[in-house]
Amino acid sequence: MSHEEPLVRVENLCKTFKTNFGTLLAVDNVDFTINKGEVFGLVGESGSGKSTIGSMLVGMYNATSGTALYRQEHNIGIKHSERSKWLKQDIQLVFQDPGSSLNPRKSVRQILGVPIDLFSGEKLTYQERNHRIEASLARIGLPPEYLDKYPRSIGGGEKQLICVARALSANPSFIVLDEPTSALDVSIQAKITNKLLELQQKDNLSYLFITHNLCLVRNICDRIAIMYLGKICEMAPTQSFFNNPLHPYTQMLLASIPVLAEEEEKLKPQRIRSTGEIPSPLNKPKGCSFHPRCPHKNDICTQIEPQMAELSPNHFVSCHLLGA
Repeated sequence: MSHEEPLVRVENLCKTFKTNFGTLLAVDNVDFTINKGEVFGLVGESGSGKSTIGSMLVGMYNATSGTALYRQEHNIGIKHSERSKWLKQDIQLVFQDPGSSLNPRKSVRQILGVPIDLFSGEKLTYQERNHRIEASLARIGLPPEYLDKYPRSIGGGEKQLICVARALSANPSFIVLDEPTSALDVSIQAKITNKLLELQQKDNLSYLFITHNLCLVRNICDRIAIMYLGKICEMAPTQSFFNNPLHPYTQMLLASIPVLAEEEEKLKPQRIRSTGEIPSPLNKPKGCSFHPRCPHKNDICTQIEPQMAELSPNHFVSCHLLGA
């Protein structure tokens, strides 16, 4: 992991949406950094705001308030249309559903050729262009015969690999991976994550890995942040996170992971029985947003919102019960 200035720095980032039922605060004063060559995991249940953050970093949404800086000076809290060509090239996205993110009327050769045409920066001959397309396919481990296939004739795992190859064709430094394996079978998930990790280490890429699957982040991420109702409640290096989960919500998530052996069960945190259901993001509770489900809550939890505090080196938690 690099100790240089962070590649991505997010501070007090907020995103609101107007709905027929009121204003939805999807992302609420979020802070984190992503270092060069790092895989940063953003984990949470559906509706936690994690995908909204990813969408802002790639320019699908602009930030309502707060800042998101890339390489210290480039504002990425703005829409894609307002970004420079270089910034569009250097930050890429891999979508959750490969089936809906590939044009069914274009062959793999045509799909991989689009970012090369957009970002090559030079006039390529037919042979040079084809060579780059073939090299993009080879990087993700698929044979040349896939180039003339169409998405409808390709399996889900191969489609996602094509999406990864398309992102890599732009020669980026930073890739947002939004639930890149959730639509795939378990056996294919391992193939995709292993390839992503191989590419990241080989090319010193930086990833924002968005997922709800804690088992995945344990094997691929350097650091992990847990989101709940638009906020980060715990953030730590992966080993510290799994060895010593501190926030009650984090402990609840880890305790719910299914295991096959009693030895694995003993390594899990003590099961926390939550009460109630996830509050509506349109009507968030006062104080700590997790308090309606927390079995350990006290009076301060229902009245005052906890602040993030560093309880051990690089391990941050937002919880009154822990002195944060």
